[in-house]
Amino acid sequence: MKQKVLLLVSMLFAVQSAMWACTNLIVGKKASTDGSVIVSYSADSFGSFGFMCRYPAGKHPKGTMRPVYDWESNKYLGEIEEAAETYSVLGNMNEHQLTITETTFGGRPELVDTTGLLDYGSLIYITLQRARTAREAIDVMTGLIDRYGYNSSGESITLADPNEAWIMELIGKGPGRKGAVWVAVRVPDDCISAHANHSRIHQFPLKDKKNCVYSKDVIRFAREQGYFDGKDSEFSFSKAYAPANFSALRFCEARVWSFFNRYADGMAAYLDYAMGDATKQPMPLFVKPKQKVSVQNIKDMMRDHYEGTPMAMDQDISAGPYEAPHRPTPLTWKVDGKTYFNERPIGTQQSAFVLVTQMRNWLPDYVGGVQWFGCDDAGMIALTPVYCGNMDVPECYDIKQGDIFTFSFKSAFWMCNWVSNMVYPRYKDLIGELQMVRDRLEQDYNNQQAEIEKQALDLAGDDGSQLEQARAFLTKYSNGAGQKMMDSWMSLGQRLIVRYNDGLILKEQDGQYVRGEGGGPVSPERKGYPERFRKQIVKETGDRYLVPAEK
Repeated sequence: MKQKVLLLVSMLFAVQSAMWACTNLIVGKKASTDGSVIVSYSADSFGSFGFMCRYPAGKHPKGTMRPVYDWESNKYLGEIEEAAETYSVLGNMNEHQLTITETTFGGRPELVDTTGLLDYGSLIYITLQRARTAREAIDVMTGLIDRYGYNSSGESITLADPNEAWIMELIGKGPGRKGAVWVAVRVPDDCISAHANHSRIHQFPLKDKKNCVYSKDVIRFAREQGYFDGKDSEFSFSKAYAPANFSALRFCEARVWSFFNRYADGMAAYLDYAMGDATKQPMPLFVKPKQKVSVQNIKDMMRDHYEGTPMAMDQDISAGPYEAPHRPTPLTWKVDGKTYFNERPIGTQQSAFVLVTQMRNWLPDYVGGVQWFGCDDAGMIALTPVYCGNMDVPECYDIKQGDIFTFSFKSAFWMCNWVSNMVYPRYKDLIGELQMVRDRLEQDYNNQQAEIEKQALDLAGDDGSQLEQARAFLTKYSNGAGQKMMDSWMSLGQRLIVRYNDGLILKEQDGQYVRGEGGGPVSPERKGYPERFRKQIVKETGDRYLVPAEK
């Protein structure tokens, strides 16, 4: 049995390593502290460049065609008929505050239709340009799939607007069969939910059209393929199309559990499931939080490394001498023919970009929708505000500032990775410096938010006649917030290399380096390895490094 589990671990990792392995957290408007609908997304993929995409609004004559390129490879796939009107999109939010994000669950490999025209990424960004609400987005997305075909594997998709949030899960029907089987469930306003690379929709209400919609053949197709043979009321989308195994739970569902465990009671009952036991009862799709959740809470949750749980990543030798909550890839590794694994938390160094969207129904769209955005690992960056009414993306997040092969201090991706990669090797010594700058910046942005939005509303006027002035103001503010982060990170990077150069620590007093009589530094601090790691060295090497007693 153990060997079978380890084989499944390796198989799933082989599939998922080629995909974006992401996390979505969702908060209903009655579960948030201010009435916002909140969605988070981390685009986790080693070797991918982080930036904020932009699609301008437009009107298009009948018969206009648009090219489609694969979201991951940029390979040309073909063309589809363009919509008469398309909406402005910045990142994963459009001008109507609609947010669409995803996590790949893969599912049954035989259901991938390589002849389909639309991959999951193209589907998301085309839909953002065509839909105003989450419900409308479901119709647009499934209509596009039916007409043009779907060529990716199984996806969990978050669709949210200022009033509601939905989770839709879909998977293709196999080679040469257009369309997909799918189900979409509305997250109750007073609940939180999440998905993280595993299908999470089990049983769903078959007659509640207000809160659940699905393809007509979602159950019938599963029967035809031999995936399900029970009563319709017992049908589980997840069990039929993405059967759980150790990998799906420990690497994916565990991230959902950690979020639920932080904000809801009773999650201890699902710990064994989250730790990989597929015989246990699955977690619910959504739960009621024991307290209301803020936008800042979600930013911080995107930095989670299972702290305070049995899966905490700073409690054993795999954390290294400096107790880092990160692990080198690959996710699984071998020793003496046996396969082992690393934990896979929400916060991870492989993130290309991270966002938290805030959607508010009591404000005009241009100022009601905010995307808190940043490139690199959520724990190592400050998320800066970008409004959905902005005229352009902040300069530091623009694709023009660099690429995965071209370093640039004008690129937030490279600036933040430059600092992160100084911190990772000496995490415990250096992370406090980064967190201080990160938290100060985010607190500044939070404190400024109400006043900035009031100024934008005043500029637009009661009748909205000066809307362009307000949009220009917000664009300038977002660009300035991004630049403030970049300037702070440049200063932080310079401080880290000066103070911690060559494994030393320059001494400070009252914010100034301590200097000797001649003006140079006094003897720097030499901390060496932490006590726990020293003991591990002695345990493994015995008396090899023991200093002999003087005779």
